[in-house]
Amino acid sequence: MATALAAASAINGALKTAITSQAYLEGIKVKETKTLIADLCRQFYHLGWVSGTGGSITIKVHDDSIPKSEQLIVMSPSGVQKERMMEEDMYVMTSDGTVLSEPLAKPWPNKPPKCSDCGPLFLKAYEMRNAGAVIHSHGMESCLVTMLNPSSKEFRITHMEMIKGIQGHGYYDELVVPIIENTAHERELTESLAEAIKAYPKTTAVLVRNHGIYVWGDSWISSKTQSECYHYLFDAAIKLHQLGLDWSTPSHGPICGLNGVQGRHISQVSAKAGAISSIDGIEKFRSCIVLDIEGTTTPISFVADVLFPYARDNVGKHLELTYDTAETQADIKLLRAQVEEDLKYGVADAVPIPSDGEKEEVIAALVTNVGAMIKADRKITALKQLQGHIWQTGYKNNELEGVVFDDVPEALEKWHSLGIKVYIYSSGSRLAQRLIFGNTTYGDLRKYLSGFFDTTTGNKKETKSYIQIAESLGVDNPSQILFVTDVYEEATAAKAAGIFDFTRLQKFFTKF
Repeated sequence: MATALAAASAINGALKTAITSQAYLEGIKVKETKTLIADLCRQFYHLGWVSGTGGSITIKVHDDSIPKSEQLIVMSPSGVQKERMMEEDMYVMTSDGTVLSEPLAKPWPNKPPKCSDCGPLFLKAYEMRNAGAVIHSHGMESCLVTMLNPSSKEFRITHMEMIKGIQGHGYYDELVVPIIENTAHERELTESLAEAIKAYPKTTAVLVRNHGIYVWGDSWISSKTQSECYHYLFDAAIKLHQLGLDWSTPSHGPICGLNGVQGRHISQVSAKAGAISSIDGIEKFRSCIVLDIEGTTTPISFVADVLFPYARDNVGKHLELTYDTAETQADIKLLRAQVEEDLKYGVADAVPIPSDGEKEEVIAALVTNVGAMIKADRKITALKQLQGHIWQTGYKNNELEGVVFDDVPEALEKWHSLGIKVYIYSSGSRLAQRLIFGNTTYGDLRKYLSGFFDTTTGNKKETKSYIQIAESLGVDNPSQILFVTDVYEEATAAKAAGIFDFTRLQKFFTKF
C-alpha cells in the first residue's frame, strides 16, 4: 500500500513538474488557449458582455494526457480593454490558483497588469463543477433580469426553445437560476456563489443582482453556448414583462398582478405542516379533487432524500436480479428509446446502451444513464417506471415506508365520507403513487383514492394534460374539479383547462 502511494505521488509530482515547465508554458496548447480567450473577449465585447473592462473569461488548457482536475488555467486580466487584449496579456496558473505566468506591464496610459478579480469565483466553479471554462458576463440582460423583483432569489422560465441549449434541460423543463446579492468587491461573492452552486446541483449559472452572471461548462464551447442561451432567455423575459406577459408559465399569459421574477423558492416542510388543511370548505363545491404528491401530500424531503437516493443506489442490484423478467425488459426497452432520443439531441451525460452487448455491459450503461436522469430530476416515463419497480422491492422488504403530511389521512377520510372522489396526479409512476399511499405510517390510504394519473397522461405543466384528465373523469364542467399543487406552473396549466386550482403558494402570490 505504501509503495503504491509513493508511486502515485511520484507520478503526480512528475506530472506537475512537466506542466509547469517553461517549455510547456510556451507550448502550443497554452498559446492556443490564450489566443482563444483574446478572440472570445473581442466577440463578447461586441455583444456588450465585457464592455468598460468588466467581465472576464477563463479556460482550462485542454490536454488529453493530463487529468482535467490538474490541467492549467488561463485567465484574462482585470481592468483592461477586453476587445484589445492579446495572448501575451493572459495569466496562466495551476489548478489551485498559483500563478505561473503573468503579463508584462505596458506603457502609460495602460494600467499595471492584475489578475482577474473574478479569480476566486472561477476557481470555485472549477472545483465544485469540474468545469472546463467559466464566463463572467456584464450583459445588460443578465443585470436587468435580477431587478424585476428585488426580493427574488431565483430566475425561472419555461416553455422556451432556447432552454434546450442549457445542459440537462428540455423545452418542457423549468429553468431555475439562483440569484445572489452583489457586494462592493468581486472576491466577496465567493462564499455566496459556492453556496448557490451547492444548493442548486442542476444549475450551470449563478446570477449576481445588479451585476451580471457566471456561466460554466465542461468546455469553452459549452460555456459559450449556454451563455448565449441564458442571455437570450433573460432578454425574452424582460420583453415579455414589458408586454405584461408571464414568462414563468407554460402559456406565457398575462401576469395577473404578479410583478417580476417569481419569488417561489419553497423550503422543505415537515410532515406536520401540510397544504391540505388550508383548503377546508373549498372542496364542498367540487365533485372531484386531484392532488399532487411532492410538496402537497408528501414532504419534498421524502422524495428527494429518501426515494431518489434509494432508486439510485439500488438500480444496479435491481437490474441484475430481475434482468430476464418481462417487466424489466420492458423497462429497458423504454430506457433505450429515451437514451437514443437523448443522444440525438445532445443531452448531457447520456451514454449509448449496447443493443447486442453482454448483460453486464447493458446494466452498466443503464446505471450510468439512470443516475444522470435522477441527478437532473427528469420527469420522463422511462425513468419513473423503473423507479417504481425499484421502490416496490423496497416497500416489500420494509426498507421504505410512505410518508404523508399529518392532515392528509383526515382530509381523505372526510372527502370520502362526503362522496367526493379523490385522484392523484404526479410525475411519479402510478405504481410509485400506489406504493406511497398503500404503505404509510397511517396504514393503507388507497381505500380513499379513486384513481392515479402519471406522465403517461402528459406533462404536468401542459394544459392538454388537464383537459385529458377532465375528460377521463367525466365531469360536466372542468370547474367541478379541484386541483391542489405547490407548483405554480401546474396550477396555471390546470386553470387554463378550466379546472379550479389551489396552490399552497396562493397567499404568497397575492402580495405581488
